[in-house]
Amino acid sequence: MRTLNKFLSAATAAAAIGGAVVASSSPAMAAGRNGVCDPGEFCYYFNSNNQGSVSDFTGSVADYGAKQPSCYEFKGAGNGRGVCVKNNAASVWNRSGSTVRVYYNSRYGGRYQDFGPGARGNLNSALKNQNASHQYLGSTPPPPSQHTNMSWALYLANGGRITCGFDGYHGTPGRHEGIDIARGIGSDVHALVAGQIINVVWGRTGGSGLSTIAVYNSSLNKTIIYLHSAPLGSLRIGQWVNRGQLIASESYRGISSASGAHTHVEMRLGRKTLAAKSVNDWNLENPNPTSFWISQGYNVR
Repeated sequence: MRTLNKFLSAATAAAAIGGAVVASSSPAMAAGRNGVCDPGEFCYYFNSNNQGSVSDFTGSVADYGAKQPSCYEFKGAGNGRGVCVKNNAASVWNRSGSTVRVYYNSRYGGRYQDFGPGARGNLNSALKNQNASHQYLGSTPPPPSQHTNMSWALYLANGGRITCGFDGYHGTPGRHEGIDIARGIGSDVHALVAGQIINVVWGRTGGSGLSTIAVYNSSLNKTIIYLHSAPLGSLRIGQWVNRGQLIASESYRGISSASGAHTHVEMRLGRKTLAAKSVNDWNLENPNPTSFWISQGYNVR
């Protein structure tokens, strides 16, 4: 799975270099990528303890590129100069005014570590020399060219499709509060947003065995709820799950027929352990979630 997440096609590399940076600091503050960690920038260092060559950024980057001449590289003087940043950084200095999140995977996925404004320090053991993207939190959402297909992100594989969009019921009474995504029974299901598990119900296949996984992200004050899939037996309330982490396999728990197998994904405001009522309820309790999913870097398709 790690190989799939780390894979970079030539087309993706070109897109990353051509338009991956999202401005998040004042141009007057940041001098541009010159190998010097200026005010307003987020900077990687090749060595621990802010030593070695520097690679400085003024915004989010979804993929650094994997090899020269198309990758983002360390530009400053010192050890590591000219080496690609991807999977080669050991420490950081965040001189921007935003919290910056460093991710294990490209396109803002997998394990991550946050650095607040002004913070400097070493990447933790999970991310040292395993850095593939970074994102300015609270900044302008990444442009569509950097967004990840939501159905791909759920399965980390091609072939997923939205079978019922938000408020998209046809022939079923009520207002659909979530997004239904399907790929096939047994397909791996991954967390779309990091957070703490606050409810898990395993259920069983069939119409009366609804399963539930509720993941609460306190910094966003939102809960992401997954229905119908088969939760991993190892999941526990209080457990932290990372974006991209395997949490279930596709099933039809709470659905009467195997032909209807899918994963219902629902964003709820605040801390909620259960999904909102949809069938036979004509009111939409939650706002249209599309803007939320876009803010997380997903294309809702």
